[in-house]
Amino acid sequence: MKELILIIDFGSQYSQLIARRIREYNVYCEIHPPQITAQKIMELAPSGIIFSGGPCSITQKNAPKCDRKIFDLGIPLLGICYGMQLIADHFKGKVGKSSKREYGRTELFIDKPGHLFSGLGKKMITWMSHEDKVSRLPKDFSSIAHTQNSLFAGFKNSTSMIFGVQFHPEVVHTPRGRIILKNFLFKICKCTGIWTMKSFIKESVKKIQEQVKDNSVVLGLSGGVDSSVAALLLHKALGKRLHCIFVNNGLLRQGEAKQVQATFGKHYKINFHYVNAKKLFLEKLKGVTSPERKRKIIGRLFIHVFEREAKKLKNVKFLAQGTLYPDVIESQSVFGGPSATIKSHHNVGGLPKRMHLKLVEPLRFLFKDEVRLLGTALGLPKEIINRHPFPGPGLAIRILGSITKQRLEILRQSDFRFIQEIKTTGIYNDIWQALSILLPVKSVGVMGDERTYENTIALRAVTSVDGMTADWAKIPPAILGKISNRIINEVKGVNRVVYDISSKPPATIEWE
Repeated sequence: MKELILIIDFGSQYSQLIARRIREYNVYCEIHPPQITAQKIMELAPSGIIFSGGPCSITQKNAPKCDRKIFDLGIPLLGICYGMQLIADHFKGKVGKSSKREYGRTELFIDKPGHLFSGLGKKMITWMSHEDKVSRLPKDFSSIAHTQNSLFAGFKNSTSMIFGVQFHPEVVHTPRGRIILKNFLFKICKCTGIWTMKSFIKESVKKIQEQVKDNSVVLGLSGGVDSSVAALLLHKALGKRLHCIFVNNGLLRQGEAKQVQATFGKHYKINFHYVNAKKLFLEKLKGVTSPERKRKIIGRLFIHVFEREAKKLKNVKFLAQGTLYPDVIESQSVFGGPSATIKSHHNVGGLPKRMHLKLVEPLRFLFKDEVRLLGTALGLPKEIINRHPFPGPGLAIRILGSITKQRLEILRQSDFRFIQEIKTTGIYNDIWQALSILLPVKSVGVMGDERTYENTIALRAVTSVDGMTADWAKIPPAILGKISNRIINEVKGVNRVVYDISSKPPATIEWE
């Protein structure tokens, strides 16, 4: 890319959010670990560098730092929270514990409105999250903002384009924070905003062709947004050298297998290989109740079936996956930092060495909304682009407890009616993800003057942008009532429906 903003990640939970904000202004960015060298940065030739926040204190032993030569590159630099403190520490300022912690909504007073704070007036609301603060400015630095608690809530080096802010401009709780990032991009880094999905396609096709050369690639196609977009992008780059394998694991939604076959095998004329493995998956999952065991069994079995099918193909040297940023972030810290593992994803790092295939992940650093934009640019039908996310392990992790053919059918039919109703009422596209969960509890009910003791279905619907955070969808009671009525009356084995009103965090979107 001709324009690049480099984000150096010091373990912040918001690093990926910084990336999203930058990309919203059509500027390409990459996240790299603190270990990146100044020499590597010179090779990448970024227009600017952002130091993220992080959970550590700059005063503690073994606090993450960066190559000191980075400060001598002459590249515009913005430090956020921990990143600001790292800059202050490097230039011999003083950082220490604040007598009063700042968390949450904080009023910021702008001392110098130019450059970073251009167009923001004299004060603004910001979101703070820190215990340390800069208590003495380094030489040649001046204060550009303060709060009642922090005398130096923003600073600038008077001889170079180095800035620091103690708050988080990337979060929605800093309402005008995007303007600060915009000022950094366009006024300080002199970016022009040339990164679009059209340019991404062009660059990705080139990279795929350079990586794959004359070899063939095999992709596990599920029919979801991620794998579908990955398939079209790879097909554009490789043509018939792409082979898509669709494994029917019996954990799919109603009618999904037929739809995928019709779309990709017939419409797009992609090399399409169908594998019926429903019986095999059900046998291996018999009696398994642990969600992590389910994921691992499904992941291992998927790769086993996939490997068996891939061996039938000639000249295949690469395995493609539709891995996205949130997949990587939730499975492990993006670049080996201190972030916690929430749950494992079977499509992240699950490639066994025995397959002797190299990995191609063309969507690895895209967020879900960006993948949808990419799908639109590639000409993918709206019904696939706007389709709600569906986990790799499928309905297995939406059945709490053991998995049986009967329980799968109950959930499949319930979920079909839930999705059908929100589509009929026109609210499907207002919801980021909707799903049904079969609970491992039964309850007493009454049907036709007779006592019933049957299953409970939980409905879950959330609004979100990228899946990193989510709020429960405020579906009107009348619609929820109709959904509940349909499920109880039409799905044998269900006599109770409940609605999940938890946000993420603290809950995750999926239940397992």
